[in-house]
Amino acid sequence: QVQLVESGGGSVQPGGSLRLSCAASGFTFRSSVMRWYRQAPGKERELVAAITSVGSIPNYADSAKGRFTISRDNAKNTVFLQMNSLKPEDTGVYYCNTVRRGENYWGQGTQVTVSS
Repeated sequence: QVQLVESGGGSVQPGGSLRLSCAASGFTFRSSVMRWYRQAPGKERELVAAITSVGSIPNYADSAKGRFTISRDNAKNTVFLQMNSLKPEDTGVYYCNTVRRGENYWGQGTQVTVSS
């Protein structure tokens, strides 16, 4: 049974930093592409960052480039999202995601609020 559990969200001022974690279980983590999405109030869920299984190659949405870093620890079955220079428009619920046999799996999400 695939499980994804996010943590690390919170409230920060603009310019601040947060590190999100997603603990995975129930599947072969090291062979899975992992993704972070976010959903702002009233908006559709959007892809923020992804990391490949082979080579841990990252890919970012334009809004995240230069500020966010996705990484993974295959020994701990965990994927991270380091977010720096946070902006109010980064506010939303952040979800961890993986796709197995064509089916999307999501965590419960963690709230990030950037406000002065």
